[in-house]
Amino acid sequence: MPKFAANISVLFTELPFLDRFSAAKKAGFDAVEILFPYDIAARDILGCLQATEQELLLINTPPPNWTGGDRGFAAIPGGQERFQHDFRRALRYAGVLGANMIHVMSGIAEGTEAHDTMIENLRWATAFAPSQKLTIEPINQVDMPGYFLNDFGLAAGILDEVSAPNLTLQFDAYHAHMITGDMKAVWEAHGARAGHIQIAGAPGRNEPHTGHVDYPAFFNLLDKEGYQGYVSAEYHPASITTEGLDWVNHR
Repeated sequence: MPKFAANISVLFTELPFLDRFSAAKKAGFDAVEILFPYDIAARDILGCLQATEQELLLINTPPPNWTGGDRGFAAIPGGQERFQHDFRRALRYAGVLGANMIHVMSGIAEGTEAHDTMIENLRWATAFAPSQKLTIEPINQVDMPGYFLNDFGLAAGILDEVSAPNLTLQFDAYHAHMITGDMKAVWEAHGARAGHIQIAGAPGRNEPHTGHVDYPAFFNLLDKEGYQGYVSAEYHPASITTEGLDWVNHR
């Protein structure tokens, strides 16, 4: 079985945020990811990570004000200054917390100018922080209408254009299914680019054993292919988080 991680921005939400680290550890997760940590003092998060001896895999841009706000700036024409400002802040948090990866969000945009802007911003970011791993993730139009990076082929082309060793694909199996209806085919086409994997039942975005994706088969395929990274659970529990963890064999 792959190594599993918990996204504690969406799991264990029945608990206060700083209590979710220990709850995830008790449930068997040695690594976590956080969508947007910016409203909490980095020292408090670091204290939890140190106490539980957990690895922080990933945080997202942009900070802060996510609720009801913009969905990123990487592809927003004319937003280069805002992108750089927010990327620097994300980089500071990642540095303090030891976050392995920063997921760079494109934002709501379309067209050639948006594409060129995203290339420009990613080239700047990968050069500005060459030792920091960055990811981009296609997101489906049902969950996030108008999101620029909404196709895995588009993401592959951007990765090729930027051509930076510290930029990889964030492969969310839920979004792959929602975009194409065939997650396995998307993995076969683009999985070799993946630096990180996320999962959820599709549709519905609940526990991975719900929906139409055969995750046991996917996990076996990852083992067969020798995938060494984590598979992160990023779903909305149907009830109390611990009541829906039958899908994972904790070690």
